[in-house]
Amino acid sequence: MTTQVLRTPDADLAYHVHGPLPTADGRPPLVMIGQPMDSSGFHTLAALFPERTVVTYDPRGLGESTRRDGRVDQVPETQAADVHALLRELGAGPVELFASSGGAVTALALVAAYPEDVLTLVAHEPPLIPTLPDAAAAERAMAGVRAAYDERGWGAGMAAFIGMTSWRGEFTDAYFAQGAPDPAAFGMPADDDGSRDDPLLSDRSRAVTDHRPDVEALAAAPTRIVIAVGEESEGVLTGRTAEAMAELLGGRATVFPSHHGGFLGGEFGQAGQPEAFARRLREVLDGAE
Repeated sequence: MTTQVLRTPDADLAYHVHGPLPTADGRPPLVMIGQPMDSSGFHTLAALFPERTVVTYDPRGLGESTRRDGRVDQVPETQAADVHALLRELGAGPVELFASSGGAVTALALVAAYPEDVLTLVAHEPPLIPTLPDAAAAERAMAGVRAAYDERGWGAGMAAFIGMTSWRGEFTDAYFAQGAPDPAAFGMPADDDGSRDDPLLSDRSRAVTDHRPDVEALAAAPTRIVIAVGEESEGVLTGRTAEAMAELLGGRATVFPSHHGGFLGGEFGQAGQPEAFARRLREVLDGAE
């Protein structure tokens, strides 16, 4: 693996190339992006594609990437422009792209704005709240997570986040009647260290979950778009948003093994089924859905 830095007018983007460029197999690079996760979350998955040249990157302000624009928020259109600049820097033509969570939101914004950049996009569980029939209630639930973080710190915020993202079905009165979950029930600290800059729990990523995809532009793009959903995600927030996004594009979500972090090999203490996930991703990239 080699690490390089692309300097743009307002950010320095660190990216990592696993394998040769130009590629040895004649296929385009396989690019992997996440949000707010940086490239470190793809270590296991990238290693399971030894035959491919894989490129990962750290979004601006995360991991090894820095920003000079004076902002802290993460906006899909800005991230999409960053990925577009990175792909131009690679000079490898349209790529295959696996994108997870907020990275999948960025990827959809990328294809809408730069439709010639991507041959195949596998967008894994994009958390697009506006696509849901209960979008107002889901946004209220997300606001509750941010409020818990703002008022009581990381442990309370993460407990609220876990409670929200594991709730199955629409966000009904029963969800809101539960009250704030106890951080200790999830193994989270109750102490507040005073920080409020977590990219997941603060409002820094609000533009990601609030993003409204340009369905017309996506439908008109030459890119093959596959919306992916984990088999264990049925009924939970990101499973529902994946299904809803697939329906907006006129199809159904393609089922992958495991859950929202199904490709993880324990990078953050959580493991999915990375080997099975990689096999499924390889099948989908080769045209099987």
